[in-house]
Amino acid sequence: MGGRHLRRAGISLWSYQSPARLWSSSALRSSGHNRWSKIRHDKGKADAAKSKAKTMLSHEVITASKLGGPDPSLNSRLASAIANAKKGQLSKASIEHAIAKGQGKSPTGQALEHVIIEAMLPHGVAAMIECQTDNKNRTLPDIRSILNKAGGTVTPTAFLFEKKGRIVFEEQDKLGVDDVLEEAIDAGALDISSEDSRLTVETAPAEVMEVARILQDRFGLRAEKAEVVYAPNEDTLVPLTEEQEEELGHVLDLIEEDPSVQGLYVNAVSQ
Repeated sequence: MGGRHLRRAGISLWSYQSPARLWSSSALRSSGHNRWSKIRHDKGKADAAKSKAKTMLSHEVITASKLGGPDPSLNSRLASAIANAKKGQLSKASIEHAIAKGQGKSPTGQALEHVIIEAMLPHGVAAMIECQTDNKNRTLPDIRSILNKAGGTVTPTAFLFEKKGRIVFEEQDKLGVDDVLEEAIDAGALDISSEDSRLTVETAPAEVMEVARILQDRFGLRAEKAEVVYAPNEDTLVPLTEEQEEELGHVLDLIEEDPSVQGLYVNAVSQ
């Protein structure tokens, strides 16, 4: 297929290659010609890079907490993620929040509620917005307000996506698909592929964490991501021009700024 399949997951667009956002290559907004515009533009780029780095550090803490538990003395991966987060200047409160979120709780210990908001965005692009919140009555109106201001609307879109579990293991060059295929299937994998020295395993949504643990223990692999995702159906993808990508990217940025948003999936593809 032509173009890039776009997916927003936490901070990303749909892609089996990486959970990182792919629209970063979109045309830059005009920054003007005066000195202040350039300073503001450069500062904006630097701030965005710092924000993305901190988000990635936070997500590693969340993933480590999910896979190995919330106690760093019993979870070496979490201890390492916390150390990296501190080096990256992630605050103590943010680290504690990420550990709790990995356990499905708020920093106060209150259980977080999982909420999916289905929406149609500008240019006929469907979205699935995944939230974790301790106050659904606050989160739903906040997201609706963002959508309404951007010209979007809350409407059923789940039929345009397929829900599945997805595990992406960190880059390594020792094991290929054939080396792990049989045991991955026995563990519950539905499909497995490899790209850029990363193994990607698809599972039923309810089995993603268990399959990740089994394959980590059996092969010494390290899961970079283990999550439930909403993959857009191939026959419903919406092609976008560069200008439309930039416009939609602004809307997605606004949605992602809400702290309850954990995953954002769209059925768009670059022309």
